[in-house]
Amino acid sequence: MKDLATQRWWRRGSTSRRGGAAAQAQPALLERARGRLLATGVIFLLCFGAVVVRTLDVAVIGAPVVISTAGNASAFDPAARADIVDRNGVLLASNLPTHALYVEPGKIFDREEAVAALGRVFPDLDLGRTASLIASGRKSALLRHDLTPEQAHAINRLGIPGLWLERQEQRVYPQGRLFAHAVGFTDVDNRGLAGVEKAVDAELRQRAEDHSGPLALSLDIRVQHALAQALEETMTAHRALGAAGMVMDVETGELLALLSLPSFDPKAPDRSPTEALFNRATLGTYELGSTFKPFTVAAALDLGIAGIEDSYDATEPIRVSRYLIRDHHPENRWLTVPEILIHSSNIGAARMAVEVGAERQRAFLDALGMFERMPLETSERGRPLAPRRWSKHTTMTVSYGHGLAVTPLHLLANYAALVNGGIAVTPTLLKREPGAHFAQRRVISAETSAVMRMLLYAVVAEGTGKNAAVPGYLVGGKTGTAEKAIGGKYKRDSMITNFVGVFPIDRPRYAVLTMMDEPKGTKETFGFATAGWTAAPVAGAVIERIAPLLGVPAIVEPDETEEEPAFARWDGGGRHASF
Repeated sequence: MKDLATQRWWRRGSTSRRGGAAAQAQPALLERARGRLLATGVIFLLCFGAVVVRTLDVAVIGAPVVISTAGNASAFDPAARADIVDRNGVLLASNLPTHALYVEPGKIFDREEAVAALGRVFPDLDLGRTASLIASGRKSALLRHDLTPEQAHAINRLGIPGLWLERQEQRVYPQGRLFAHAVGFTDVDNRGLAGVEKAVDAELRQRAEDHSGPLALSLDIRVQHALAQALEETMTAHRALGAAGMVMDVETGELLALLSLPSFDPKAPDRSPTEALFNRATLGTYELGSTFKPFTVAAALDLGIAGIEDSYDATEPIRVSRYLIRDHHPENRWLTVPEILIHSSNIGAARMAVEVGAERQRAFLDALGMFERMPLETSERGRPLAPRRWSKHTTMTVSYGHGLAVTPLHLLANYAALVNGGIAVTPTLLKREPGAHFAQRRVISAETSAVMRMLLYAVVAEGTGKNAAVPGYLVGGKTGTAEKAIGGKYKRDSMITNFVGVFPIDRPRYAVLTMMDEPKGTKETFGFATAGWTAAPVAGAVIERIAPLLGVPAIVEPDETEEEPAFARWDGGGRHASF
């Protein structure tokens, strides 16, 4: 009995001990369960929140689903390009995020409905081509580039399997056509195809990868706009086929403006006519006429062959073989060196060139770079067209701008050398920082350059360039009118007119070139369409507008008894520069 009682007592005690342990463990188990439930609830809420946010994003905000083919999200985007800005930081070219629409034909359930739906999103879509594309057995195909946010949103709302969007970079040009020929454009994959975009394509990509900021050009939107407005007005008034113009810093070679008309939309160059894509300023080569005469005079003066007081017989035309060299407005007398430029005498220039000689004339022009492409940060650069045989007749005709075809850029860059002290400049579309050092090469003496400044001033003050004069500013320059050679023959009613002006001519800082392609006379110009009536006034209008913008101070009106500035006085039969 005792043993039985002992066993019962032991069992009761054992049960009591087990119940106490269980009671002690129960709170811990409950806490653990609560923690698990809480974690599960948080995860559930996060997942639910993500679904809600994504649903709102697609249904309300309209952000498109992006399927990237780049593979590695951290890899550099090959379509990335740095921005392009003008010299003052105004945006000229940039990238914007956009999307491309692709189709996977095998995933399209209802092809007819898909085509109809796409037609509602894109009213200009070629439905026939799209239907054929969807019916093809291709794995995937591109349907559309550069979708707007609204179009991407509409595609998402269609909810059609087999249509998907890919994020891309779209090149945009905020200034439209204004800088089209200078800046250029890219293809759909953002590879440069023209202008600066092509010439410095690698640098623009590298800048984007390095995050080194935009590429600053030498161009100035204020100057570009002034040039464009003046050229367009004159081109329209004279019903010209085209026009071109540039503004250059004669010390640094920086181009502040470069324009070719007609222009085009750089975002859609394929929609413009071929002639609009042609860059007349840097690619077109032309016989530029009398704007070449200052080079003839400079060569003769610099070589010591002619002096400022020398005279040349211009009493009658010169016959060379079956050709006759004559003056447009003959003076029929002996002309001094200044008068040859003032009256733009072909006869006087030809006689002067004969004294220089074919070999020295060619060497002088070669030193100016007139036989090679002019360096510039653009892919559109024309090569001059020069005769293989440099005869006496060639020497004469080249002296007044016939027989040698160059680009307007060649002309402008070498006028800078004529007036800046005789130093050749390398034209550039890239901004040069103040004090930047660059290679310099002398082509004429400083003394010859000083005389050329005086002579160019005389052309505007008294000669064919009068319509380029600007009140308050000393302007020098030269006009040029040349018949176009078509089919091996010159057409008298098809002319290239141009003018190069420099201001302020006593201390040259800027040169302006304007050119018209086949302008027609008007009532206001008394039927004349030569450079003095077409190209020179444009340059004058541009100078008047941009000189204050560029900080060029106007001169104080001279005393009424003083007929001309002190730097350009002459006496007796010949003029003398007194700088």
